[in-house]
Amino acid sequence: MKIKFAKEVTEATGALVVGVEEGLKLTATAQTVDEATNGAISRALKGGDFEGKADQFLEILAPANSDHSRVILAGLGKAEQALDWQNLGGGIAAEVLTKGDKDVSIALDADGEESAHVALGFRLRSYHFDKYKSKDKPGDKIKLKKLTVVTHQDNQADDLFDGLDAVAEGVFLTRDLVSEPPNVLYPESYAKQVKELEKLGLEVDVLGEKEMAKLGMGALLGVGQGSVRESQLVVIKWTGAAKTKAPLAFVGKGVTFDTGGISLKPGPGMEDMKFDMGGSGVVVGLMRALAGRKAKVNAVGVIGLVENMPDGNAQRPGDIVTSMSGQTIEILNTDAEGRLVLADALWYTQDKFKPQLMIDLATLTGAMMVALGEDHAGFFTNDDGIAKKLDAAGAETGDKVWRMPLHDNYDKLLKSDVADMKNIGGKFAGSITAAQFLQRFVNKTPWAHIDIAGTTWSTKDSSTAVKGATGYGVKLLNAFVADNYED
Repeated sequence: MKIKFAKEVTEATGALVVGVEEGLKLTATAQTVDEATNGAISRALKGGDFEGKADQFLEILAPANSDHSRVILAGLGKAEQALDWQNLGGGIAAEVLTKGDKDVSIALDADGEESAHVALGFRLRSYHFDKYKSKDKPGDKIKLKKLTVVTHQDNQADDLFDGLDAVAEGVFLTRDLVSEPPNVLYPESYAKQVKELEKLGLEVDVLGEKEMAKLGMGALLGVGQGSVRESQLVVIKWTGAAKTKAPLAFVGKGVTFDTGGISLKPGPGMEDMKFDMGGSGVVVGLMRALAGRKAKVNAVGVIGLVENMPDGNAQRPGDIVTSMSGQTIEILNTDAEGRLVLADALWYTQDKFKPQLMIDLATLTGAMMVALGEDHAGFFTNDDGIAKKLDAAGAETGDKVWRMPLHDNYDKLLKSDVADMKNIGGKFAGSITAAQFLQRFVNKTPWAHIDIAGTTWSTKDSSTAVKGATGYGVKLLNAFVADNYED
């Protein structure tokens, strides 16, 4: 699908989308179309439920005196923010993509910035993952070849969309990774796929088990020791600023399949554990977005890739492992494995790269879903400045976040009688004690932990995503970087 911007409608055979403001006020273009079609729009608006509100659409088939196959009225509601226009674009995509049109024109009388975000929303909603279906593929229903977004500021829209499209590519990569089945995406194949991103200007290094053993990563390696798949640590670097400037660091949990290990999960729903690598997918998608738009920042992404399996060599409850930091960990539950992977990945990152800050992402705890459901991701941080920036980025992008507490009283729940700490804190406050655990491996580096257990996958469509992998987190962190840290 080709997306272009133009000052006027250049195709007249497919669908035409025009805007109607709340209260049924026609935009200038809608008025022109209404006049040209002998009042087709005005007649359609009489006696119906359409009010011009957001998420409302009304279709007029083959209007008289028009070469368009149909005219679609799109409710503009009170669209003001970029996110409003993105959601509108996604809603339009849902209305037109499977109707057989080869070309669609969107003429909402929006300015260049608004139009670019409409195009972004449309593109995000166009995503589908059907590579393993031999028939009834959703993608086969999409015939659209060209989308034209009409705006008098077409050049401005085109320039802005270049960067937004790079972000969309990052979101799509994250969705792809999260959607892949675990027999296809496992630590070694995952690392190989990330390595291919070097063609975008990223630098990718892969550490195998021997290299990690030399570094003392007993926490990460313990998780994967029950799998026939070799664990990997992948380092992705983007240099878009002066080489002397400390990077921003993003660290992701990459458990490509999580059975729970010896602390085996229940069978029903275990298939969902293919997306327990969701945090790493966000990091990879973000790094792809930064490289794609040539962000003026230095960034490093570190992902720990393991498979947690209940083999005869698997880690056991009662084991004690030594992390790269030298701290020892008593394993009470092998299903609390993501924090072990992140412990070594975080320590390695702060020790090797001396970053300005670190943000880790993980589908870490079911307790976070109990607390916040599937609408917000919970985050924890040792830095109020990071908290404010994440809140702002969440509001801007729709990847919503909610700050959760850290406190010494929760940290005490991790005390072990036989090691420096336990890997779980008990029945209550599971998300908080997990974050307290991670905080022990960041030293004094400004840091945030984002628990995306509830936001990585959705069982229903949203404005800009069909059900399945959401790509949550890429837009959030891209905005976090762009708004605060680029030169």
